[in-house]
Amino acid sequence: DVYALKPMNCPAHCVMFEQRRRSWRELPVRWADFGALHRDETSGALSGLTRLRRFTQDDAHIFCTPQQLEEEVRGCLHFLRSVYSVLGFSFRLLLSTRPDPCLGEPALWDTAERELQKSLEEFGQPWQLNPGDGAFYGPKIDIQIKDAIGRYHQCATIQLDFQLPIRFNLRYTGADGAEERPVLIHRAVLGSLERMIAILAENCGGRWPLWLSPAQVMVIPVGGDTEEYAQQVVTQFREAGFMVEADLDHSATLNRKIRNAQLGQYNFILGERERNICICVCVFSLSVNLFFSLSLSL
Repeated sequence: DVYALKPMNCPAHCVMFEQRRRSWRELPVRWADFGALHRDETSGALSGLTRLRRFTQDDAHIFCTPQQLEEEVRGCLHFLRSVYSVLGFSFRLLLSTRPDPCLGEPALWDTAERELQKSLEEFGQPWQLNPGDGAFYGPKIDIQIKDAIGRYHQCATIQLDFQLPIRFNLRYTGADGAEERPVLIHRAVLGSLERMIAILAENCGGRWPLWLSPAQVMVIPVGGDTEEYAQQVVTQFREAGFMVEADLDHSATLNRKIRNAQLGQYNFILGERERNICICVCVFSLSVNLFFSLSLSL
């Protein structure tokens, strides 16, 4: 047996597509793979989590008919906008066109570039032309997001590929019974998950949003006689699906416990004010501390 480090998922998905005869009724076929990929980056190019030799990518490939191409690209654009709006990122779009050298006939490149341009115009967000920066096998839409210090990072991408279907001799049976060749769309929304985590960490300053945070709630009992109640509070939060802990260290003062929870970047710090009536909640956002009372029934 021969083993090798996998640099990309594209060939594997092409092999999967060609395993049996396909009909036009099956298309589009969409496959995603969160597998580990490898690149032989030079040591000078490596940089923390943003550029690695081994990384995980939310890689997807869409096999579609030429008639479905515009709708599929537009769907990819709407998908990435919905994801980036949740993460709080703004992004810019670049249409990267034919490089030199490249694979394929000029007519195919012209058609692919027109399709991408049409999808971008219908998407309705400003975009820029990026001449000569397409992949060697097809044009692409590059999506760059801005980090906390104003640097742009390439994360998402939408690429058209007419070459792999030719090289793997991929076919499907059209509506008229004739064999036709599909179009391949390479799509990544988050891109390298490690790079996305690095950008998110910088933007959040280490204080993750509540829905993403591994340290959501810290419960701090005032004294030894309130520990049982604190454990009840912890149980209720855990049953609701929150990541919650209780600080039961008898050697630390109340102020020290609160400070430790602040340094631990907990989103909420709960200390009992009146048993079975309310708890005092300290909410930490990215830029301001808010204090209020929240009723909690047990």
